[in-house]
Amino acid sequence: MQRREFIASTSALAATTLAGSHALAAAKASKPLSLLILGGTRFIGVHMTQLALARGHKITFFNRGRTKTDLFPQIERIKGDRNDALDGLKDRKFDAVIDNSGYVPRHVRLAAELLLPNVPRYVFVSSISVYPDFSVPRGEDSVVGKLADETIEKVDGESYGPLKALCEQAAIKVYGDRATVLRPGLIVGPDDNTDRFTYWPARAARGGEIAAPGGPGEHIQIIDVRDLAAFTLRCIEQETSGTFNVVTKPKTVTMGQVLDESIRAASQLVKPKPRSTVSWIPAAFLARQKVEPWSDMPAWFPEEGTEVAGAATPIDRALAAGLTLRPLANTVRDTLTWHLKRPEAERRKLKAGLDEAREQALLKAWHERS
Repeated sequence: MQRREFIASTSALAATTLAGSHALAAAKASKPLSLLILGGTRFIGVHMTQLALARGHKITFFNRGRTKTDLFPQIERIKGDRNDALDGLKDRKFDAVIDNSGYVPRHVRLAAELLLPNVPRYVFVSSISVYPDFSVPRGEDSVVGKLADETIEKVDGESYGPLKALCEQAAIKVYGDRATVLRPGLIVGPDDNTDRFTYWPARAARGGEIAAPGGPGEHIQIIDVRDLAAFTLRCIEQETSGTFNVVTKPKTVTMGQVLDESIRAASQLVKPKPRSTVSWIPAAFLARQKVEPWSDMPAWFPEEGTEVAGAATPIDRALAAGLTLRPLANTVRDTLTWHLKRPEAERRKLKAGLDEAREQALLKAWHERS
């Protein structure tokens, strides 16, 4: 399964509960703003809302009212649907809109055109999946993926990235230099029950022999959801326009570090203390065992072929605009802390990674190789 396909297949699963123990402390903004979030009750929106409230901003949600309706009872909610029910947004004034839920360009265009007279800034949360591949490092001015038929609206592994690119173009066409486009990579951290990164600290908490992909020096790029939220709010407060890759610095995070920090966090948070060892299994052997990168081995792709620069996405533009990145250890520890408080059924059956039986079969085959 390709990176884009896995992101697309899990994006709809990111509904979350608010981890109160991870409330974001933040100084008050110099000027309170009125912000509209299209969505707001899923993983990314929850953390953006939490931080915005902590900074003294007023938040309004526009959504269908189906997901986590008990979250943030103090927030105004406008019920509607991006497909055919935008009337609740007519003539409403806000300082900025954060679009966390745009997947097809028609929806983005309709919302942007409706809001333009009364909302001076449009922030669209896109994805680095807009790039056609990672055969070379992809800066913000790189080419993006294209669809043969740009009228399609079915979101799947093939269309997800190009549709996101068309959404970006729709927002920019309407808002011009008052549009801000953010391209995060794999978004991780507490409350992400897609388990796209949670798998590793959760696996360390179980202890025993851990099957890990490639080698400890292989690189990945991620972004803590709280760092993404902070950068989003900073762009709004500073009236920052443009397009930004939002991931960790190139070639700075390795799978070895992820496993080391996961084992360290598990030893501190889990009683009795789990004992773990790591067996690094080469990509070629994983392929023969039909163990897929990214889905079976979350967060990882072998650095070869169309993914040779998959962990080399430049972020100079975002760093210059104020992006800050917390230590990996903090992300891992906070993710595990949250995971350990999940219902038992969620802890036992993760949505990504290898289940216990399959991992044991893989390790057996690895140790018995000729």
